[in-house]
Formats: sequence, C-alpha cells, structure tokens
Amino acid sequence: MPRAKKEQKIPVKKVKKTIKTTLKTPQLLRGFKDILPTEQKYWDFVRKTAESFANGYGFSMIEPPILEEANLFVRSIGKGTDIVEKEMFSFTDQGQGTVVMRPEATASIVRAYINHGMINLPQPVKLYYWGQMFRRERPQSGRQRQFHQLGFEILGNDNPVIDAQIIAIMNNFYRQLGLDQISIQINSIGCPECRKNYIQELVTYYRSKRKLICEDCKKRLTKNPLRLLDCKNQSCEFVKNEAPQIIDWLDDECKDHFMKVVNYLDELNISYKLNPYLVRGLDYYTRTVFEIWPNEKEEGAQSALAAGGRYDGLVELLGGRPTPAVGVAVGIERTISQLRKNEVKVIDENKPEIFLAQIGDQAKIKTLQLFEKMRQEKINVVENFAKDSLKSQLELANKLKVKYALILGQKEVIDGTILIRDMESGVQEVIDFNKTVQELKKKLANNSADNQTID
Repeated sequence: MPRAKKEQKIPVKKVKKTIKTTLKTPQLLRGFKDILPTEQKYWDFVRKTAESFANGYGFSMIEPPILEEANLFVRSIGKGTDIVEKEMFSFTDQGQGTVVMRPEATASIVRAYINHGMINLPQPVKLYYWGQMFRRERPQSGRQRQFHQLGFEILGNDNPVIDAQIIAIMNNFYRQLGLDQISIQINSIGCPECRKNYIQELVTYYRSKRKLICEDCKKRLTKNPLRLLDCKNQSCEFVKNEAPQIIDWLDDECKDHFMKVVNYLDELNISYKLNPYLVRGLDYYTRTVFEIWPNEKEEGAQSALAAGGRYDGLVELLGGRPTPAVGVAVGIERTISQLRKNEVKVIDENKPEIFLAQIGDQAKIKTLQLFEKMRQEKINVVENFAKDSLKSQLELANKLKVKYALILGQKEVIDGTILIRDMESGVQEVIDFNKTVQELKKKLANNSADNQTID
C-alpha cells in the first residue's frame, strides 16, 4: 500500500501590522482667540487713541494683576449676578485659598486705591487701565472668554460734573476713532435707600407676570430683583417694557444729581437717550449708569461698546473710607469689530516705507550695517537677507507696497554708491552710499508734506 503523501504546508508570510498614527493639530480653546499680525493696526490705533485721551484728561496708568482673591468680586459685583454665579474662572491656589482670573477691573482698582492709601492723594484720583479680562460665558459674536478692556476711573468726588465728564470722554473717544454713529443710553438707579420701595413695586409687577418670564428671572425675583431689568431673554424684554420705571422712585437728592448730569450733557451738546430700564449687571452701581451702543443696535444692548456709572459705596464696602467714584469700561474687541464693520480707515503706522535689497556677499554685509543705521534713525525699513535673487526681493517689496527700494549690488559696493528705486513710478537714481540716510529722510519728509497738502 502506497504511503500517503504528507500534506504540504504553504508557508505564510508574517506581515507586520503598522499602526498609522497621526498627531492631531492643537486647537484653540473655546472662547479664546488669536490676535493676528493683520489685525494689529486696529489694536495699535485704539490703544494710542486711548493713551492720548488719558494724557489729555489727566489720567494715570494703573496695571492691577490678573489674579485676585475670589472674595473681592463676590463682595463687589454681588452674589446674585451672572458673573459670580456662572462666569468666573476660579480655582484653589495652595496657601492662597480661592483665586479668580479677573472678570472686570473696577473692583481691582478700588482694592489698589485702598491698599496703597490713595485717599491721601489730592482728590479726585484719575486712573486708567488696559488689560485682559476673563469670563466663562457662552462664546458668541462680540463675547469671548478672554477679552480686553480699557477703563477710566475717577475716585474721590461725588459732583455730577464728574459723571458728565466721563460720558463726554466716551463720546469724544468714539468720535476720534471715527465711530460717530453711537447712541448714549443713560439712566439713574438711585441710591440703596431710594431703591427699596422701587424694588418692592418691581417684584410685585413681575410676580403678576411670573408665567411669562424665564427661569433665571424667576430666581432673580427673590435673589436680585433689579437684575430683572438686565435680562436679554426675548420674552422677558416684552415684560420689561411695561415694568415700573426707577426714575419715578428716586429721592430728591438722587433726582437732583441726575438732572445736573443731563444738564451738563445738554450744555456740551452731547446727544443721549434716557433709558428707564438700564440698570447694568453689577451690584456696586449707584445713581448714574450709562452704556454706549452702536446706533443700529438701539433696540438692544447685546453689543454695547462701553458701559459704566457711579459706584459711591464700593470703596467703603471693600474696607476703605467712604469714597464716591465713577468710571467706564470699553470693550476693545467690540470696538475694533465696529471699526471694521463701518470700514473706518486705519493707518498702519508700522507699515514699512523702505525695502533694502542686496546682491552678493559684500553687498549683504554693507546692507546689514545700513539696516541698523536706518533702524536707529527710526526709518521704517524692511528686508529679506535670506534671499539672494533681486527679482524675488523686489516682488516682496511690491507686496509690502513700500515707497522706495534700495538696491546694493557688487558694482555699487565697488563704486561706493546705492540705487534708489521709486516703486510707484519706477524711476531710479544713484546716490552716494554714505548719504543714504540723509537722502531718504529728505524724500520721506517731502512725501509727507505732499500728502498733507493733498488732504
């Protein structure tokens, strides 16, 4: 019997499995934003205008820290406010307790005023700030979790002329920026004493409309009734329009204060709109409150560009001596957004005027030296020393829209000269290399004079 053939096994090649891994590109956190180089001219424009106003009106710069004790804002802003209840970035710091990334700056300014004994300075004390704030609210148009504010604060005087001056500063500030079409909304919320009867009347009215208001407003009925008028919910807006007006409940002193504020504004020919339902969202406000709206937003304050008011009790509340005060905060992102929306022309003061081109190693050495000399003379010059091709360098000069290109090649190095090309007309001239800075200053000065004549 023949032997059975062994079953032949076919060798199987072992294939190494390779796991393809791709690294995910890191993304921005929700509610945060990069401020790109193309946007910087707007930021520079607003910042320089702010500095000019601060200097012109006698304000001194103050820079409070980003981190503060949580209790500072709980006491000042109020437990029943949305900021304290929902929006603060807070965490426990070992040995420091609960700390907060500042959601606004007025409380920090008041803390600094008390800590550093500023009450002993000549009053009023005028301070301004520029910095980042943080609120963990729902990101939307005009609202980010990290944002910037500019603020003007006047501490140590209760004269209504100070209220009017702060509002006038804002009016003039936005006109200087080129945003003429703004609406100044103004109201008085009185003092704590004259608000008591009004709040009782307000609660009675809202209880009769309880079925129509949002869940947050139902909570506000018992926790913080004045915030009922600050709700942006559409159904609550309808109820608010029929609510009692606080202006009818002001005592004689608060009414007199408010009348003087609006009289000063009238004398300054500043247009404003009396808004009886404007209360602001923070507990520390007293008497005058106001907001700056883009004109097309006159039916709603969701995109207020700036807001402020008087806070006469805050210094005492935080442990200082009784000190009246008034201030305003400007939303920088919203202001810049409005500038872009209105197509306000903003000059980029950092835009280069000169491009420095070179061909060859010796020319590169000379242009490196020339670049430093021009920079020291404050001539706005740009270059690309990494490129050797004259064509690619001049293409970049065209993209940057510079007025002049300086060209230095081997021949110019030997001759001790440099070529100046007018990038608009294409006209070229050769000048002494040692007179480059002097000649350029003349040309740039002549151009500036010609532009002013045209304007």
